[in-house]
Amino acid sequence: MPSDLIYKIGITLIPNIGVVNGKLLIAHCGGVEAVFKETEKALSKIPNIGSVIIKNIKNQKVLQRAEEEIEYIEKNNIKALFYKDKDYPSRLSNCHDSPIMLYYKGNVPLNNRRVVSIVGTRHASSYGKEICEEICTHLKNYDVLVLSGLAYGIDSCAHRVSLENGISTVGVLGHGLDTLYPSQNRKIAERMIENGGLLSEFISKTKPDRENFPKRNRIVAGMSDAIVVVESGRKGGAIITAELGNSYNRDVFAVPGRVGDEYSVGCHYLIRTNRAALIENGSNLTYFMGWEKVESEGVTQQKLFVELSDDEQLIYDCVCNNKEISIDKISIITAMKPSIVASVLLKLEFEGMVKALPGKLFRKS
Repeated sequence: MPSDLIYKIGITLIPNIGVVNGKLLIAHCGGVEAVFKETEKALSKIPNIGSVIIKNIKNQKVLQRAEEEIEYIEKNNIKALFYKDKDYPSRLSNCHDSPIMLYYKGNVPLNNRRVVSIVGTRHASSYGKEICEEICTHLKNYDVLVLSGLAYGIDSCAHRVSLENGISTVGVLGHGLDTLYPSQNRKIAERMIENGGLLSEFISKTKPDRENFPKRNRIVAGMSDAIVVVESGRKGGAIITAELGNSYNRDVFAVPGRVGDEYSVGCHYLIRTNRAALIENGSNLTYFMGWEKVESEGVTQQKLFVELSDDEQLIYDCVCNNKEISIDKISIITAMKPSIVASVLLKLEFEGMVKALPGKLFRKS
């Protein structure tokens, strides 16, 4: 670990400072360590740095917490990336409000030649999932890193299908790397670390509080070449990500839906107001971006074997033995509670083994 890592982490923990003022301090003082060793008189001459912030800088509890975080990241094989490090996402570093520190657990470079963010509602319809699957599958020959927020719906669909097609995928989190929200995505997150990773600007023990997710969205937008909104209401994280993408001069795309559908409203708004270009599939995306296919190296990633419990296997067999089947019918056949059946089906869907259909029906993928 770098000898000055304690100061790099420490400056992000100073209350009331923020990333813009933090970078200003570093520039004025000539380095991150110098910020903590500068005199109060010298600090007071820096614009926007008042007595309260100076008092917070001199508070030794900041560096004590930073030292605890270093112990955590060393123990858990986490990479700490300072905004001036060569491994820090270069696209993001060009954004004025980019995080001073990022924490990354994964095995692929974050500066891939092409990066696409695929975002959308947590309440994805079967139509939205099918479009998301088609786009991700199309991208498998384009050397793309797929980003999303590891939420329910479109996000988790993008991660899952990317993994199935051997595409590296990174989830940007709105909390520390010591936890996972939603917890139901833990299995897919474990697989992502093997071909992608998890990324956050938050230290451990940071809870998934509401105000963290817009901050997460700016990372998703800032790291991308292209942002694709598949389904979204008029408000929400996907729209925030698209708006941020426009402010960062990124290419933003949206998939149209049926007029009047609740989660088509956001995409239609982006298209109607020229905030996003309309695309219908993956081919549209790569055409607009001017991307050519990358020659395959002849290596196909084998899908990871999924071990199922007896109950999970029983439910999966019910789905396989029918063209399509409802939760209620599976519950009757297996003598399991509908809530248990629904939970298992959600897991099987994340693993790419079953597909959800309208009317709470399921079929084998």
